[in-house]
Amino acid sequence: MLSLDRQKKILHYINENRVATVSELASKFNVHEATIRRDLSLLEKNGQLKRTHGGVMRIDEVLSEPPVQERESVQFYEKKRIGEYAGNFINDGDNIILDSGTTTVHIVEAITRKKNITVITNDINIATKLRFSYQNKVIVTGGNLFPESYMLNGLLTDDAINELFVHTAFIGIPAFHPDIGLSHFDDYLVSAKKSMIRSAKKVIIVADHTKIDKVALYKVAEIRDIDTLITTNELDKNQKRVLKELDIDVYIV
Repeated sequence: MLSLDRQKKILHYINENRVATVSELASKFNVHEATIRRDLSLLEKNGQLKRTHGGVMRIDEVLSEPPVQERESVQFYEKKRIGEYAGNFINDGDNIILDSGTTTVHIVEAITRKKNITVITNDINIATKLRFSYQNKVIVTGGNLFPESYMLNGLLTDDAINELFVHTAFIGIPAFHPDIGLSHFDDYLVSAKKSMIRSAKKVIIVADHTKIDKVALYKVAEIRDIDTLITTNELDKNQKRVLKELDIDVYIV
């Protein structure tokens, strides 16, 4: 088999199986492991897959997201389950950060059942939903308003968050990969998320199953920078297995 044909077949195999080991590929294509490693190095150089220790994995790149009006209804019940479960990590008297997003907004209902919570958010929609939660305090970061998503972002947002220290930060992310970490397609939105992570004693990522195994252009954080992931049961068996092997707390709801 010509090397180009083999590389095409390797890509097809990885796209179907998500991950593979070098020995597995060498056996399948009846070549030496050194040959497979050369193929994988070339494919990785071309941005077609990602090498891992002893193997390779598929790259699912996130380039953008739909408008918030569309995202509100996508995976709605998954996001609602995540929000309800996230309430277990909030205690009366806590100071928390709620990142802007269509998943974090579902944590609001759990907050309304708590007392003496201080919520810091860069999301006008979240702040509005909490306006009648009189037993709790709401702080809006300030910043440039993104009217289509209710988000506040920019230098003023970063400055506000950098002056805080909270018990827990709940962060939404479009791309979570067990090997690569957290990433985002928009460089302008990365800084605030990094500030939130630095400002929190405990960092919880809330992400439905469609965000898992995804990669975007700009790095936000390593897996070691977070404490907990809350995601959903719609993941496949291999994804669940890989997540459970991470050195963080993973809850699949």
